[in-house]
Amino acid sequence: MNHRSIQDRLLSSGLPTPCYIIDEAKLIENGKLLKQIQDETGCKILLAQKAFSNFDLYPVLAPFLAGTEASGLYEARLGAEEMPHKECHVFCAAYREEDFDELLLYADHIVFNSPAQLKKFGVKAKNAGKEIGLRINPECSTQDGHAIYDPCAPGSRLGTTLAQWQQELTPEYVALLDGLHFHTLCEQDSDALEQTLIAVEENFGFILSKLKWLNMGGGHHITRPGYNVERLKNCISHMKNTFSLDIYLEPGEAVALNAGYLLTRVLDVVTNKDITIAIHDMSPACHTPDVIEMPYRPPLYSSGEAEEKKYTYRFAGPTCLAGDVVGDYSFDTTLSEGDHLLYEDMAIYSTYKNNTFNGMPLPDIWVANSDGTYKLLAQFGYDDFKFRLGGR
Repeated sequence: MNHRSIQDRLLSSGLPTPCYIIDEAKLIENGKLLKQIQDETGCKILLAQKAFSNFDLYPVLAPFLAGTEASGLYEARLGAEEMPHKECHVFCAAYREEDFDELLLYADHIVFNSPAQLKKFGVKAKNAGKEIGLRINPECSTQDGHAIYDPCAPGSRLGTTLAQWQQELTPEYVALLDGLHFHTLCEQDSDALEQTLIAVEENFGFILSKLKWLNMGGGHHITRPGYNVERLKNCISHMKNTFSLDIYLEPGEAVALNAGYLLTRVLDVVTNKDITIAIHDMSPACHTPDVIEMPYRPPLYSSGEAEEKKYTYRFAGPTCLAGDVVGDYSFDTTLSEGDHLLYEDMAIYSTYKNNTFNGMPLPDIWVANSDGTYKLLAQFGYDDFKFRLGGR
């Protein structure tokens, strides 16, 4: 048996760089915890595909999940096709009329963002036999910073507030509803959910007992070490029992948290004043855009904080963007051209959000199988760059 860590094995795997590597064993580990929560509470957990949509791994996840959640037509189709015989839910801030008939072919549950969207499409969806929901905004912010990820921030376009409900919804449209949906969290523990549910009950408790289900959205970091699973289960049971509701959760990150890597290698090392910069063949602007957008500093295997270890480097990509920088890391030994590096927690918001700015090639996608072997899932080349721009 190979007792080396998966990280050490990946660094010496000989896989081409840059490449994403999805850890099948970690996906299964995450899935088992999510399945346990469902078995113990009676809730249903969906895969939010916006975070992880590598459908080759859907058969691995399917035994542990109730289905998929989509943000629009293409994701709904992907979920219906690649995780069949499971529930397919969709929420979009605004649906396009020309897409809606096709959407009805794939989605089981359709959630609307506003009273206007419910009025426009609700009857049609109901007549097609779909479960109908409305996203609510409980106006309860639990975020610390990063307003870009706070659906309850002042002026948010996401979800219907109590005032909007009272002003715009008439009984005939309320009668269309099977459930309510809220999504207010981002990488948070269950204390934030507990706080949010107080606001949900205060603002919308009058309608909950008349409905069939409540979808508590995503942002629950369930599979993160230290997450309070017992409190989550208490939250689920409270809403389920108080209002006789079926409960849904639709985390994306929790399903694939810490289940992926991005392997890269050093192309050059340069020094500017007192800063030593290692340029590698991974571009944060292209391959991990959340690093710049959020922003955040991703974990890098066998490294420390800046100045924590003897040698500190700033890691950056090869594009022309001056800000194509990951961050500062330290090591016990010096780095040289050709050295391999391994970014961790790269299964989420990576393969789905990457781009070909500057003509950068898209990294291959591999899976590290549970038996220690590797399988190539996708390989990209010049045509993938060119044909996005025309000329097909």
